[in-house]
Amino acid sequence: MSSPRSAGLIAVVTVMTSLTGASTAAAASARTTGASAPTDAAVWAGELGKEPTSLTELRREAQKAYKSIEDANRALVARQKKFAGVEKELAGKLTRLQQATAELNKLRKPLSDLAASLYQDPSVAGLSPFIAGGDGTAILRRMSDMQHLVAGHNTVLSEASKLLEGQQRLAQEAQELRAASLLQEAQLSAQVTIMRKRSTTLVRSLTRALVKLGVKIGQGTEGAGGCDPTRIAQAEQYPNGLLPKNILCPLPQAGETLRADAAIAFADLNLAYKKRFGTPMCISDSYRSLGEQQAVYYRRPGFAATPGKSNHGLGLAVDLCGGVQSFRSAQFNWLEANGKKFGWFHPDWAYHSPFEPWHWEYDPKLGSLLP
Repeated sequence: MSSPRSAGLIAVVTVMTSLTGASTAAAASARTTGASAPTDAAVWAGELGKEPTSLTELRREAQKAYKSIEDANRALVARQKKFAGVEKELAGKLTRLQQATAELNKLRKPLSDLAASLYQDPSVAGLSPFIAGGDGTAILRRMSDMQHLVAGHNTVLSEASKLLEGQQRLAQEAQELRAASLLQEAQLSAQVTIMRKRSTTLVRSLTRALVKLGVKIGQGTEGAGGCDPTRIAQAEQYPNGLLPKNILCPLPQAGETLRADAAIAFADLNLAYKKRFGTPMCISDSYRSLGEQQAVYYRRPGFAATPGKSNHGLGLAVDLCGGVQSFRSAQFNWLEANGKKFGWFHPDWAYHSPFEPWHWEYDPKLGSLLP
């Protein structure tokens, strides 16, 4: 029979599993029962009303949503593993209790036989084998044996009763643990559902914003997948220069592409640049496949990275024109002063060896620190 606490837990679980968006109710139930949900995910879920106001913020919020989903899934797996360990331990205890009970049953059998004999013949004659004949010493010995048997019977009953109580206690503990685990899984599931919806909404907003900026989503890519910042981890799995088209996001300038986070940050930087100079940034080169890297390397020996080593092959670098390529031009100086606000910078080597004022790179770590 379940305790009021476990019954309450099971009732909450039933309600929780029937809801998809009840993260607030789940958090309240967790506080009532002592169960806890992932703090980061819960805090993040409480900030859903805060809407991004720029492409960079949209990208960061989408990535944050995706990370929260991954964290929640990891927490769910960890809890499932932990509960599986607890269940295994409890199963072992119950097995040992069953074995102990079987041993007690063996000890209890002769006592049960005696009790049955006395029940069938409760008269004094039924005790005659113990007290009939012999002198007083023999009678006292038999009486002592009877007392020993009675005491043994009581001991066995007492130990059996304790074992039964232990079994019931462990069974109740297992039931409550199982109910608490189901509740926590339901909470995590509800949070993951909300975060997935949030992530999807943010990615769609990013896509619409990029389209408005002239990015030809679907041209040379499989839908908007290449501009989904939550797929950056997939891009990192491919070798330099071998990124598939569906991992690359188009830039406003036709034919140019970058990795999603770099492309979105570049689009945001381009807005600021256009506001300052009246024209969009001019791109002479962006992502380079391994074959393109080899061609550039042979065309410009000493001015191009060894094929397979270039940041162009990671989708994290651009070569710019339109004035930026001229060292200390107004465009170069503005980009040098403002690029890092969007995660873009001019690498130290490009100032002198080889001298490439047109070469700019995106740093994911720098981009992750953007306000």
